[in-house]
Amino acid sequence: MKKTFLLVLFSFCFSYSQSEFIGYNQLILSKNYNLEMVPIKGGEFLMGSPLYEKNRLADEGPVRKVKIDSFWMAKYETTWNLYTLFMARELDNLQQPFSKNSEVNIDVDGVSGATTPYVEMSFGMGTEGYPAISMTQLAAKKFCQWLSAMTGNFYRLPTEAEWEYACRAESESPYYFGNDSNDLDKYGWYKNNSNNKYQKVGQKLPNKWGLYDMHGNVSEWTLDAYDTSFYSNSKTEIDNNPYNQPEKLYPRVVRGGSWKSSNYRLRSASRQASSKQWKKQDPQIPRSKWWHTDAQFVGFRIVRPFITPTADEQNKYWNN
Repeated sequence: MKKTFLLVLFSFCFSYSQSEFIGYNQLILSKNYNLEMVPIKGGEFLMGSPLYEKNRLADEGPVRKVKIDSFWMAKYETTWNLYTLFMARELDNLQQPFSKNSEVNIDVDGVSGATTPYVEMSFGMGTEGYPAISMTQLAAKKFCQWLSAMTGNFYRLPTEAEWEYACRAESESPYYFGNDSNDLDKYGWYKNNSNNKYQKVGQKLPNKWGLYDMHGNVSEWTLDAYDTSFYSNSKTEIDNNPYNQPEKLYPRVVRGGSWKSSNYRLRSASRQASSKQWKKQDPQIPRSKWWHTDAQFVGFRIVRPFITPTADEQNKYWNN
């Protein structure tokens, strides 16, 4: 009887049913890594910033109406505690058998792993409870694939539209807490209060939906290619789950601003493009596809869509 109970308990931890759209803590091999997932109910919102918004940039408009499907998003930015599991790959041989309830059924041995960096990639800013940084978008996507293989649940990076929808949490102001940047110290780490380094996740006030550090601390990778005209190219009254699929390596979109950013870069609509310059000091030839030596401000957080994509679609999200 005891053995049966433990098996049922493990199965619950391994794959959460999509019939219940509630928050949960994603365990990895029954161990808690504080990977709490917040349910974000789908809906419509105005993406981008209006012409009258202070400090707005041209690539944030025109404002467009967007519809987003429901998904879960990580409450916190991905920490070194989690990311080093992917780097070390010591858990791979403990991967559990696939289940009929699993959203993902792939062999973890087939997931590419990040190479060991030639320097200590936290750059002395701390690891325990701090956000992982300096990885390329590819490395962040491969973490999502590895995590999916280990848990049976499908994880990926958010699209740019999903990220802004989650950040805004039904707000239409420059920041999810309102208009006044003078209040920013209570909600995010940025140039004025960060002491020139990132900080442990979850120390500032969350948004309405319980997401922390959406403004500042580290900028966050999204799936999208960066295009200054992507918003204006919309041909429909409402865009359904827009995603600007990349066709080349640069540039791609990061969101949220960071510990190095001025306050206006932390606005919900602010966008930033990745650059080859983020590898400027990389001594390797060819330069690493896993690390950005000069992007100590970039990290990521993960999402899990409520509607599981097909296996082919999953691979496109992880490998494009």
